[in-house]
Amino acid sequence: MCEKHRTDSDFLIEQSYAAGLCAHPGPCEPADARRVVERVISECCRSTHTRCDAHALSDAQLVASELTTNAILHGGGMTDFHVDVVGRGVRVCVSDRSDRLPVARPPVDRQGRRPSGGRGWPIVCRLAQDVQVCDLPSGGKCITAVVPLT
Repeated sequence: MCEKHRTDSDFLIEQSYAAGLCAHPGPCEPADARRVVERVISECCRSTHTRCDAHALSDAQLVASELTTNAILHGGGMTDFHVDVVGRGVRVCVSDRSDRLPVARPPVDRQGRRPSGGRGWPIVCRLAQDVQVCDLPSGGKCITAVVPLT
C-alpha cells in the first residue's frame, strides 16, 4: 500500500496531524464517510497496482460509519473528518464537540433486557488495530482508528 493517500483537497485543510489535531472537514453523514473511505482506499490501490481486499474495505467503512454515527449521536456533532492510508492500514479520524470518552455499554441492562444501540464503540475497538482518543485544544475530542487493509 502507499504510505499516505489523502482525500481530495475539497475535504482537506492542512493542519498538523502530529500535533494531535484532526482539523479536516468532511462528510456530515455516515454514508458520506463510507463513500470517502471507499474512494481513498480504491485510489490508493489503483495508484499502487495492488488488489483491494473487500473485507478490509468493509471493515474500514464500518469503523468510519460507527465513529461518524457516535460523533453525531453522542458527541454533539462531527466537527472534522480525515481518512488516509498509512502503511498497510487506513487511518480514520473523526472529531466531535464532546470531551466525554466513548464507553462500551453492557449487552444487557440490570433487568436482563438488551438496550438498543451501544454496539458502535465495541465494533470500532474490535476492527481497528490501534485506537486513540485525544482531547482537542479548542474542546472536544478526536478519535483515530487504524484499520488493517490486509
